[in-house]
Amino acid sequence: MKIGIIRCQQTEDMCAGYACIKVATKKKGAFSEMEQTEIVGFVSCGGCPGKKIIPRAKKMIEQGADIIALSSCISKGTPIGFPCPNFEQIKKSLKEQIKDINLLDWTHA
Repeated sequence: MKIGIIRCQQTEDMCAGYACIKVATKKKGAFSEMEQTEIVGFVSCGGCPGKKIIPRAKKMIEQGADIIALSSCISKGTPIGFPCPNFEQIKKSLKEQIKDINLLDWTHA
């Protein structure tokens, strides 16, 4: 599976994305059921309230992504302990605007 990962822009200063990349390439966490994985993109949401998620997800799909994963910093608040308050709206918007999207709403614990 080709994966596009979208992360929280607020966490960029304290997290290099290592855990998301590691679990995706080693088929762990949210990717544990996949036989093969390849990351085709790793971008931020564009800032609150996720204002660039739709065009960035579309671009990764154009580049071959089979799955868009919203990183755990968005859904669980890892590592800052504060999940995105716009998480549910982001998921809803992705599903409405990209009809056949395969969406993961976390990456790792």
